[in-house]
Amino acid sequence: MNVFDIVGPVMIGPSSSHTAGAARIGRIGRALLGETAVEAEILLHGSFAKTYRGHGTDKALVAGILGLSPEDARLRDSLELAKRQGLAVTITTGELEDVHPNTARICLTGKSGRRVSMQASSVGGGNVQVGMVDGMPVAFNCQNATLIVLHRDAPGMIAAVAEELGKIGVNISNFHLSREKKGGTAVMTIEMDAAPDEETVRRIEEIEHVSAVTFLEPV
Repeated sequence: MNVFDIVGPVMIGPSSSHTAGAARIGRIGRALLGETAVEAEILLHGSFAKTYRGHGTDKALVAGILGLSPEDARLRDSLELAKRQGLAVTITTGELEDVHPNTARICLTGKSGRRVSMQASSVGGGNVQVGMVDGMPVAFNCQNATLIVLHRDAPGMIAAVAEELGKIGVNISNFHLSREKKGGTAVMTIEMDAAPDEETVRRIEEIEHVSAVTFLEPV
């Protein structure tokens, strides 16, 4: 931990957890969607639910979905910006099980009709942890380049993906795997010290049993 983890990032206040972290969560959701969102359904849990109006958590989440950074002064006007840009926003509060108090669940719909859902927590100092994508448990914070690989659970899958990254000298800094059941749908989340090139991502997409690959730049 360094001083920036304690005092928080450069941001529009008042809170690094409730504002800056929330904006990062929104931006990660936008990156996962991969296109402009036209609808956002947001569920707030815990302290997010209790204080979101006073701390601007709702505005910060929407600002991130619009692509604004935590220090962008337009964050304060994000709800109006969303209306002007055709983003329909629904915000509700509720209880989620076994999660951090500063947690949001976001479901986004893009212009093409593509949908993505994610659950993420703001854990302090503007840092976040993504815990679920499209109903599958994951673990990443988007501070590093990240690959999300959806695939069928089969022997050799981890080795095959790691081999492609190893060919270009990309070092894996963090890895998480979850699966529905043996032989069922599984998802790898791989955080790396450097971004893979497009050709490597394409080769990973072509590995047998891989159904989708999403690459996220650091957010």
